[in-house]
Amino acid sequence: MNFILLTKNKTPIIGFVAQILGWIMDGIFRFLDMIGIPNVGLAIILFTIVVNLLMLPLTIRQQKFSKLSAKIQPEIQAIQAKYKNKKDNDSIMAMNQEQNMVYAKYGVSPSGSCVQLLIQMPILFALYRVIYAMPAYVSKIYDTFRVLADKIISSSDGVNFLKNSGVESIDKVVAMYGQSMEKGDLANGVIDVLNKLSSADLATVANHYDLNQLEYGGKLILGDGGLIHTYNTFFGLNMGDSPMDLIKMAWTAGAWGIVIGAVLIPVLSAVTQWINVKLMPQPAKSDNESEAAASMASSMKMMNTLMPLISAWFCFSLPSGMGLYWVAGSVVRSIQQVVINKHIDKMDFDEIVKKNAEKSAKKLEKMKKNQEMINAYASMNTKNIQKRANVYSGEVKEEDTASSESTASVQNAKPGSIASKANLVRDYNQRNNSK
Repeated sequence: MNFILLTKNKTPIIGFVAQILGWIMDGIFRFLDMIGIPNVGLAIILFTIVVNLLMLPLTIRQQKFSKLSAKIQPEIQAIQAKYKNKKDNDSIMAMNQEQNMVYAKYGVSPSGSCVQLLIQMPILFALYRVIYAMPAYVSKIYDTFRVLADKIISSSDGVNFLKNSGVESIDKVVAMYGQSMEKGDLANGVIDVLNKLSSADLATVANHYDLNQLEYGGKLILGDGGLIHTYNTFFGLNMGDSPMDLIKMAWTAGAWGIVIGAVLIPVLSAVTQWINVKLMPQPAKSDNESEAAASMASSMKMMNTLMPLISAWFCFSLPSGMGLYWVAGSVVRSIQQVVINKHIDKMDFDEIVKKNAEKSAKKLEKMKKNQEMINAYASMNTKNIQKRANVYSGEVKEEDTASSESTASVQNAKPGSIASKANLVRDYNQRNNSK
């Protein structure tokens, strides 16, 4: 895995979006710190709410598109049934033309849903990036880890931080997240690794490098009451540890409350996503549905069933903060979906279709006028070219006439004149050339 977590994402578009979302997360964490509750879990929940509210106009637009698509499908499926067994070119072109007329009538683009997803994808990737690499975007957390990193680098073996430490889990973390150390960025490389260590592994590193007494802002950084513990602990769960690690540690210590909380994160992630899917507008079924459409619908149904289960599986191995983000996001989207569904149900879609049809008609009329102007301009240019060709042809004829007249005037020259002498020279040259 050749990527650096702490270094801010430089990918075009995604890196820019992540930077903006990072400013939002940093602002939220600063606000929480100002009121005395600097907590990663709470910051993730507030961050999820803010981002989903910012994306609300896009979500409403997508839901309107889904609703209109449901109204369009019976007509599209009827057209597909009409041309079901016709595979020739003319039939396919006729079917596409009829489908385009239906889309134009409703004012909907067949690629509208894809455009919405393309807009949302960079935002989703950037969200994941900010949550997964908090020190890269939240200055308070970065500064706290930086104190630990500087102490490690200043030690005798700091340059070879944790290389072959003898602790298998730490070696794996270094191999996966410590690439920036090899590129010469020691501080960020060390913070990368520290940010991904479990509580037990971080305690091992703290003992080896004597980090337990370090302070930031007059407060201890490590330990049960330290800043990192305060940042990461949410309802007794460390957001930096995976549910799997939490279950192992709590099971050994007999802390059954933590075991239950750790299990709840992936379970809630799956349940809330399943609820979210059920609240989404479902496409209307029809007897005229084509085999391709039926196959796609079946695939989507299977995907909607599997995705919650897959997310639950991932939640067990990823940091609990990511699981909390998925749970919070699903809950917020479900609440939004209920509100949006009520809002959309009150809409007069017949009126919307009528307005869209009028807009489409005006657009087609404008395109027709533009095409007529282009044709007229092309015709005018053709006439101008022909006129110029005629003028040029006339000029050539005039030159030929003038040349003929000049030759005739030379031939009719008076004896003793300059023209007469020129004739003598010409005749002499012609005789010599003929020999």
